[in-house]
Amino acid sequence: MTDQKKLFEQLTRLSTEQRNPASMDIDARPIEETLYIINTEDKRVALAVESEIAYITKAVEVVVRAFKNGGRLIYAGAGTSGRLGVLDAVECPPTYGTPHEMVQGKIAGGEKAMFRAQEGAEDKEENGARDIDAEAVSDKDVVCGIAASLRTPYVVGAVKRAKERGAKTLYVTTNPRSRLYSSEFAELAAAIDMAICPEVGPEVIMGSTRMKSGTAQKLVLNMITTTAMIRLGKVYENMMIDLQMTNQKLRERAKRVVMTITGLTYEDATDYLERSGWHVKTALVMIKAGVSKEEARQRLQRADGFVRAAIEGREYRAL
Repeated sequence: MTDQKKLFEQLTRLSTEQRNPASMDIDARPIEETLYIINTEDKRVALAVESEIAYITKAVEVVVRAFKNGGRLIYAGAGTSGRLGVLDAVECPPTYGTPHEMVQGKIAGGEKAMFRAQEGAEDKEENGARDIDAEAVSDKDVVCGIAASLRTPYVVGAVKRAKERGAKTLYVTTNPRSRLYSSEFAELAAAIDMAICPEVGPEVIMGSTRMKSGTAQKLVLNMITTTAMIRLGKVYENMMIDLQMTNQKLRERAKRVVMTITGLTYEDATDYLERSGWHVKTALVMIKAGVSKEEARQRLQRADGFVRAAIEGREYRAL
C-alpha cells in the first residue's frame, strides 16, 4: 500500500473526518436554520470536555509540578491546533505575569504559519522533533501535543522526541481514546504520559476541525493553564493579581482589583500600589493584614506567593 493510500485509509477511520447526519442538507437551509445547526453541535463540546476532567486534572498536576521545578509547558501543533497553542501561551505573561519562556507554543511552519497556512509543514515528524531539540527540552519540561486528527506527523514527532529527552508528555485530540490506544497508534501512545480526548464527533462541515474540535481544544488548554496559575498563587478569590504593569490600562486594572478586594477608594488604592512598588500582591497583604511593605513581602515569601495564606500569616498548604 502506498503512503498516500495508507493516509487515505487512516483518515477514513477518524471520527473528526466523518459526515455529520445533522448537517447533511446544510447547504439548502436558510441562514437562521444553519446557525441553529452549528449552535446545537457546539453545545456538545462542553459536555465532551467535561467527560475528560479526570484526565485534565492529572495533566494540570504534571504542569504545576514542572513549573514549581523551573520547567516549561511547550505546546506543539499544526494549523488550527498550533494556533490555539500559541494563543494560550502568549496570553499567559500579560494575564499572570509569567516569563515568556514559561509557556510556549510551537506551530508547524513557524511564526509565519500563524497568519497564513504553510501547506506541507505538518507532514514530517522530523520538523516537530527539530523544534523540540531547538528548545533544549529536558526532564523538567512538559510538552503537550495538540492534534484533532490524532495523527499529525509534526505533532507526533514533537511528542516522541520530547519523551526521548525525558520530558513529561500530554496529548490533546478530539478523536476517541480507544483509537489512540489501538495498534495503529501504538508507537505514539507509548510516548504519551497523559492523553485528553474529548469526543466531539463529526464536524458540521466534514473535516473542518477549526469548529467543534478547535473549540474543545481551546477549552482544554484554557483549563490547564488557568488552573495551573491558580495553583501557583496567581489568583486571589477569582481575580488576577500577578499583573505585569506594562501599560496604563494594566495599572488601572490593578487599581480596580485592589479597590474591589479591599473596598478602598481610587486614591487610597493608588497610594498603596505606589507604596508597594506597583506589586498587587504586596499591596493586598499590606491592606488586608495591616502590615508594612517589608512585612507583606516576608509573609508572601513564607506563603510561597499565596495571598490568602500571607494575609493569614501562615505558610501555604496545598488543598
